[in-house]
Amino acid sequence: MKQNKYDEPEFFANYSQMARSQQGLEAAGEWYELRTMLPDLKDKDVLDLGCGFGWHCRYARQQQAKSVLGIDLSENMLQRAIQMTDDPKIEYRLQAIEDIDYAPEQFDVVISSLALHYLQRLDEVYAKISTCLKSGGTLVLSVEHPIFTARAEQDWHYGAQGEIQHWPVDHYQQEGRRVARFLDQDVVKYHRTVATHLNELINAGFVIQQVAESKPSSDMVEQVPGMRDELRRPMFLMIAASKV
Repeated sequence: MKQNKYDEPEFFANYSQMARSQQGLEAAGEWYELRTMLPDLKDKDVLDLGCGFGWHCRYARQQQAKSVLGIDLSENMLQRAIQMTDDPKIEYRLQAIEDIDYAPEQFDVVISSLALHYLQRLDEVYAKISTCLKSGGTLVLSVEHPIFTARAEQDWHYGAQGEIQHWPVDHYQQEGRRVARFLDQDVVKYHRTVATHLNELINAGFVIQQVAESKPSSDMVEQVPGMRDELRRPMFLMIAASKV
């Protein structure tokens, strides 16, 4: 059964209070790097996998994308996205990422932000993305970094006074299911090594163009409490790849 935590009332309420949920892309620590990895979106047909509130969909249209399709498994997410969007060139569709089945070479660009680490069979999804991308098309994705997903606890190691000491990494090579605590709820995620993320893309017919490990902008470090600690370990892995 596909996981859909975002339609659970308490979980969705907690998610809606996050800075990135209320303020959008500029409040997302990884955005200032991720946007540099996107290709020119002008006159492009764009697919957003796990579109959430539709922030990336609306950004694509601001960059003059020809059309944007955003899909998500959560009715709550799509309802909010629709409320925040006034653009006939953006379509939102209720669909699990695992179930995509689009025409060959339908899209120029596929974006997926912080959704693919919830999927068990990422290799199958990459193959479907490759099919629906045009030759030379681009996939840009972000996932939780393997350093972050290796331990289900996903937390710092603290000293006796509650001070942050370091970020522990363990069981890194043991890929698979993790039950992590996120927004006061148990959430199933899937840990993969950096090598697996890259090799699954290569096996699906992609050429890796760029790899980045998130770090906040200097402005965020200075202005957002706790953001300086995000320089101590990468929370997100970002990859841009093109279809051969």
